[in-house]
Amino acid sequence: MLNLKTTIMSYTKIWIHAVFGTKRRYPYLSGSIKKKVINHIFKNADEKGITMSKINGMSDHLHCLIRLHPKQCVADVLQLIKGESGHWLNENRTCKSKFGWSVKYYAVSISEKDVEIVKKYIRDQEYHHSNKTLQQEVEELFGVPYED
Repeated sequence: MLNLKTTIMSYTKIWIHAVFGTKRRYPYLSGSIKKKVINHIFKNADEKGITMSKINGMSDHLHCLIRLHPKQCVADVLQLIKGESGHWLNENRTCKSKFGWSVKYYAVSISEKDVEIVKKYIRDQEYHHSNKTLQQEVEELFGVPYED
């Protein structure tokens, strides 16, 4: 008799590059706020069993490189990240006005061979945005027009 518990082994490496903006692209994440929210997202993601590999962005959006576990889906993970971080920012009155993330997000799967390239791209956000808007970046990376 075949014992399925011992003969089937699952292995997954599902990498997602996600981008989400602030509500109406308002520059909430300026100065030290961006660093605080990035650190908080890393900590909260770890507590929730989400493998966050890299986060960076600009005052109006963040890029995340996430490794999904077999029972996680993109929508649930991003809802947890955005919802909890938005709640935390408002609860701690980190921003001068009520903080909000845009409802939409952009996400694509990436190949294992491209992980280091995407990490570098995320790390170098300030450089990319020295000559490119968020709208241009989304259209370039995801092939769709940016919508709030």
